Amino acid sequence: MLKTKAKSRLPEDFHDLVDPEQATVDRSIFSDEEIYKLELERIFARGWNFMCHESQIPKPGDFFLSFIGDDSVIATRDKTGKLQVFLNTCRHRGNAVCRAEQGHTKSFLCTYHGWTYGLDGKLIGVPGYKDFYHEDLDRSQWGLVAAPHVESYKGFVFACMDPDAPNLNEFLGPVGRIGLDLIAERGRIVPIDGIKKNIIGCNWKLAVDNAFDYYHAPLTHASTIMVRNPRVDKEGNALPPRANSSANDHRVMLGSYGHAISGPKVSETERSLAALLPDHKIEPRVDLAWRDKPETLEAMGPAGIEINSHPNIFPNMWVTESSQVALRIPRGPRSTEVWWFSFVDADLSDERQKAYVEHSNFLHGPSGMNEQEDGENWDQSTRGTASILAKNFPLNYAMNRDRGEVKFDNAGVAYIDTHVNEHAQLWMYMCWADWMTAPDWSSLKQRHESPPTDRF
Repeated sequence: MLKTKAKSRLPEDFHDLVDPEQATVDRSIFSDEEIYKLELERIFARGWNFMCHESQIPKPGDFFLSFIGDDSVIATRDKTGKLQVFLNTCRHRGNAVCRAEQGHTKSFLCTYHGWTYGLDGKLIGVPGYKDFYHEDLDRSQWGLVAAPHVESYKGFVFACMDPDAPNLNEFLGPVGRIGLDLIAERGRIVPIDGIKKNIIGCNWKLAVDNAFDYYHAPLTHASTIMVRNPRVDKEGNALPPRANSSANDHRVMLGSYGHAISGPKVSETERSLAALLPDHKIEPRVDLAWRDKPETLEAMGPAGIEINSHPNIFPNMWVTESSQVALRIPRGPRSTEVWWFSFVDADLSDERQKAYVEHSNFLHGPSGMNEQEDGENWDQSTRGTASILAKNFPLNYAMNRDRGEVKFDNAGVAYIDTHVNEHAQLWMYMCWADWMTAPDWSSLKQRHESPPTDRF
């Protein structure tokens, strides 16, 4: 009996799953297999994706293995030094042509049949080319699949597989650029050797969502706060941590295509602490000297210079206040691989660099206290979106909705000063619906959320 293909359950308009008026989000977007597959196609396959830092591939032949969605890609430099990004798949049988995570090579070899590719992606070697193929194989047509767009923003390399996409600068817009400037302007930054990687049983969007979430910190990270800043009474008994002094001093910036920043502003407490601490004791979160450079103010603008955290470059690149970058790489609707890049200013003293490393190891990665605490929540939240009984009840993102007053700095950049809120999370999902609904870049450019100019 002939079987017919089941009709897709996907909505024609994904805005039906995100209600900005009620500030709710349908649970299905976090666990539905069809939605996940379409995300790979409409978000990751046509968006700009962070690959690596230029200092990780400084010379021709250097390479770094990364991902666009769940596709393995090779970021490298060809013989001329030009940045290149290729799909890590042989054009003969699809085998990977690069297995090492990072290194240096003269070419990329498929270990299945020996097809060999140059640093420019061209097919340069085919065993049996004369005897088996009779020289009929047009090697010029069978090179590695190259990203049509590869660009760098202040050392951060991005790639895009869609030829119709706008350039990186247009894609980032002011909010995306300020988000990257939060780390790029810190000095002559270089990555610490090694990328921390671990897999968490959660949807990638919930991990991104959490980047903006300061509502959870006092409870979820109570143990981390007590370890880092222990409080005791006169008898030495432990006291609960104080309320977050920055809870009412947040800045939000919302950008086109889903970029957003939401977190505490630089506080007077941090400025005082930075002035009091010895140079070698200053951690990334209270390292403020880099903000005082005229070129930094020019790059970030009056609104951006006061941002302390937390930007996300849509879809999945989080820049932290502690000189780190996290990628939330999708591994299925209910699994995410988290990568942590840690950066330091190459001109800092050895003591300061050591303090940065200790700080990053303490908070993030497989053994980081924050990551362990967050991961448990994300795992259980993802399970809760797949439940038969609970899936009909949307999630709530209404905190401070319609109370965020939009202001503009003298450079024309919009921002909202408020308390702990859920503006950036809701904005991200509204933009997510734009990406998922538009069939191509032309449609996305015509119909995407414009950053608010009055209230949000």
